[in-house]
Amino acid sequence: MMYETAGALSVLARKLGFCCIFKSSYCKANRSSHDSPRGPGLERGLELLADLRRDFTLPILTDIHETSEAVRAARVADVLQIPALLSRQTALIEAAAATGRVVNLKKGQFMSPELACLAAEKALKAGGGGVMLTERGTFFGYGDLVVDFRSLRVMAESGCPVVFDATHSVQQPGGAGRSSAGRREFIPLLARAAVAAGVDGIFLEVHPRPASAESDPATSLGLDEAGKLITELVELGDHVRK
Repeated sequence: MMYETAGALSVLARKLGFCCIFKSSYCKANRSSHDSPRGPGLERGLELLADLRRDFTLPILTDIHETSEAVRAARVADVLQIPALLSRQTALIEAAAATGRVVNLKKGQFMSPELACLAAEKALKAGGGGVMLTERGTFFGYGDLVVDFRSLRVMAESGCPVVFDATHSVQQPGGAGRSSAGRREFIPLLARAAVAAGVDGIFLEVHPRPASAESDPATSLGLDEAGKLITELVELGDHVRK
């Protein structure tokens, strides 16, 4: 599944001339229930990511959940991601930054953009690899997320590139009872709005067969859907920059 996805995205990236960073998790630690699939684990997961990075020459992003994982993940990944629900964990942020890798900080669903800038400051002071800030929506009650697009401008004041996660932003945490639901139909709308607002990058969950995805099937795009949307976003981004 990873190879099928990475192959399609790498072809699209070469065709359209954009930078594609491939993201996959060796462990999905933030799951709705104990019986949700969590992935192959640190050792096997990093082996798979190392093979994929070699075969496709794609930069790799993966998330870490404990300080002890940072150095080992940094041997494989070009970008270490701090998950949204861990975005205030100072020691974790500092450990990721200290590896010298780029750190992608996902703004917590409970966090203001101003506090996200303070989290970026922690990383910038702890290492020299650089920081990206990613917007992924804010809790709206117990089971929904909304996006305040003003946050993109506020987070840009940190001096860090700002990324918009168009797929997690339509997630409905716990909306399917023992797993999350989502509103996939709004992904293109939000992604276009973010690019029009001048965001630096887009984060998308992509899967060859979203209905059978073990993680977030309700918010994943199929390869054809993703290809069509990314093509539109690249064209829109070129227009905005002009």
